Amino acid sequence: MITPEQLAKSGLESGEQKAIFAWAALNVGKYPCLKWLHAIPNANSHKQVAEGVRSGVSDLNLPYPRLTHAGFYSGLYIELKTEKRRNQKNGGCSEDQLKFIEYANSVGYKAQVCYGWQEAVKAIEDYLS
Repeated sequence: MITPEQLAKSGLESGEQKAIFAWAALNVGKYPCLKWLHAIPNANSHKQVAEGVRSGVSDLNLPYPRLTHAGFYSGLYIELKTEKRRNQKNGGCSEDQLKFIEYANSVGYKAQVCYGWQEAVKAIEDYLS
């Protein structure tokens, strides 16, 4: 069985994302809602935009409402970046990504940027605990 660590070893965002889904598969017994954690494609063609794919929407979504000490959230969005992007302008996020995160947070979602699969897993666990 391939581990999340092995999947993330490439250092690419796609490997980090695969590691998150491998972790989710291993932890769906503990957190059944992980069954519905899903990736959201990013628009990179006119055809995709016409089909409803939007630029800036975060990479991952967990459609699971939570009442936390910070308030009620309708679900969790994660914009995933590799660790090397942390110190880039806007943390490696595009203007559209920042606008989406701001929007999602303003309408009752928890939305954040995570650098690497381990930070994303921690964000998911924090959200669910």
